[in-house]
Amino acid sequence: MHNHPDQPQQTAPTAAGPAQPAPPAQTDAADPQAQQQGDGNAPRRSDRPEPRPERPLKPALRRGWRRRCPNCGSGPLMKGFLKVRDHCPVCRETFSHHRADDGPAYLTILIVGHLSAPLMGSVWMAWQPEPLVLFTVFAIGTVALSLYLLPRLKGAMVAFQWARYMHGFGAGGA
Repeated sequence: MHNHPDQPQQTAPTAAGPAQPAPPAQTDAADPQAQQQGDGNAPRRSDRPEPRPERPLKPALRRGWRRRCPNCGSGPLMKGFLKVRDHCPVCRETFSHHRADDGPAYLTILIVGHLSAPLMGSVWMAWQPEPLVLFTVFAIGTVALSLYLLPRLKGAMVAFQWARYMHGFGAGGA
């Protein structure tokens, strides 16, 4: 008799009665005695790192939005339009390990797209301007809003990572 691999195997009855499949073997992870004794590899409470002080998120995001250091709020976060400094010149907080990547660009596209598409439809329904005029006005507005939002969203993303100790922020014991 051929069984499918996902189905339990059936056993033939014997003289002693119907055969029962053997119960699954317990592993050390499921064994309560093994858990109580410990395996020696699990970290003890004294080996665990000390809890880090919580960094306030809202002030950090506000500082990042203003493109300022999320730690002190007075040092500049950016070196150029989108280049993040290696460290704050005021408080020496390190930013070299941030990982903003494409996040600010995705957020910028999301925000600008959700604002401009309904607005464009509303303008078209209300005034029905010439298509070239509509395109020109919204192209300039979309580019301007994107250039305004992109560095601010990048600053806020770096500040979020700093406030949540992500990607090496605070690894030096701070």
